[in-house]
Amino acid sequence: MFESRKEKVLPRPRFLRRMAVSLGLAAALVGSGLGIGLLGYHFIARLEWTDAFLEASMIATGMGPVATMSTNPAKIFAACYALLSGFVFLTALTFLLAPVMHRVLHKFHVGDN
Repeated sequence: MFESRKEKVLPRPRFLRRMAVSLGLAAALVGSGLGIGLLGYHFIARLEWTDAFLEASMIATGMGPVATMSTNPAKIFAACYALLSGFVFLTALTFLLAPVMHRVLHKFHVGDN
């Protein structure tokens, strides 16, 4: 996906296009994670749609739970979703930082051959 260190640094327009693709991937990943939370909190925890969206959003952003989970399946889902949310956050951050870090490191190695 990225150019090798023997190639020139990517021109700015192509780099911006690469960043847009990375942003799209990160947004799709975060949206999918939020969708999983929304559906899980609605169908497993029996929260209304707006409350499920609030709960999923609060967990996904690391703010913490809002509603009290009253059943064991709801508690298990909430725990699993909290773990998934951390994974989604780190992966989305990696999607966004990889092109930037590659560009910075690539500039350091241009002409090292």
